[in-house]
Amino acid sequence: LQNVRIDPSSISFNMWKDIPVPFYMSVYFFEVLNPKEVLQGAKPAVNQRGPYVYREFRYKTNITFNDNDTVSFLEYRKLFFRPDLSNGSEDEYIVVPNILMMGAAVMMEDLPNFVKILLSGALAGLKQEAFMNRTVREIMWGYEDPLIDTINALVPGLIPFKGKFGLFVELNNSNSGLFTVNTGMKNISKVHMVDSWNGLKKVNYWRSDGCNMINGTSGEMWPPFMPPTSLEFYSPDACRSMTLVYEQSGKFKGVPTYRFVAPKTLFANGTDYPPNEGFCPCLQSGIQNVSSCRLNAPMFISHPHFYNADPVLVDAVEGLKPSKDQHALFLDVHPVS
Repeated sequence: LQNVRIDPSSISFNMWKDIPVPFYMSVYFFEVLNPKEVLQGAKPAVNQRGPYVYREFRYKTNITFNDNDTVSFLEYRKLFFRPDLSNGSEDEYIVVPNILMMGAAVMMEDLPNFVKILLSGALAGLKQEAFMNRTVREIMWGYEDPLIDTINALVPGLIPFKGKFGLFVELNNSNSGLFTVNTGMKNISKVHMVDSWNGLKKVNYWRSDGCNMINGTSGEMWPPFMPPTSLEFYSPDACRSMTLVYEQSGKFKGVPTYRFVAPKTLFANGTDYPPNEGFCPCLQSGIQNVSSCRLNAPMFISHPHFYNADPVLVDAVEGLKPSKDQHALFLDVHPVS
């Protein structure tokens, strides 16, 4: 048990500080096959492209041990493209929605009318279209767009960036916020449990105390002797805590594991699952609106292919094939250590 604690004198401390286990991030895109028809009201037809695989290195810095049996740290991540593990290159072109233009259009709905007119004129003058054909590298790591400078000039602060726009443009070499977690020195059952995140005991993104709670660990390690019930972790990317439930015992390369899976209620709306009412305004079950923690940009999270979502969502897009084996969220954890 001494080696499970977060203690600079333990043999596992350096493993906790610089995680030696290889992480891989696999990215898939849905290529829109009929963009012109979609603009005429047709159902979108998509084709999954990828995976584009990135090796992820994680390391902790600013490690500070506190007097209350906790330790604070920043964890950074670096991503490197692995073409040998990928199905395609970063130079491939993919037709996808023009996220920047569509996002700006939604975000300006609450602006004064004269500002809307100016932005609408800018969109027309810049010949912005609803779909764009760009490389994987541009979509991931950013591309220059005159619309960015125009928006920043007309409505400073509407978008939180300058220069390039990309889905992961700020992810590489970034940290996930200041975590303060229990060291387990006094109580081993609390090791890795989050005490605060960015100095907060709870977030303020959501409409209920339950939804704003910061529960569990930071999502990498859990206390030993885990019961086969559930596990919790706080995800800065999702801006919320998540609870996975025990499904079955198994083995991974001979090591015994407990498998915990995301329940169908994880992204359910408040009508289907009342405890999630605090995450609303909601649409159909299976997608969660995270715009409140993304500067009111129209962003949603879901399982891939709308797995475990309302069938209406799957039926609205041609080419989706939700499958538990391919798209379910699960974690296999060694229950003892």
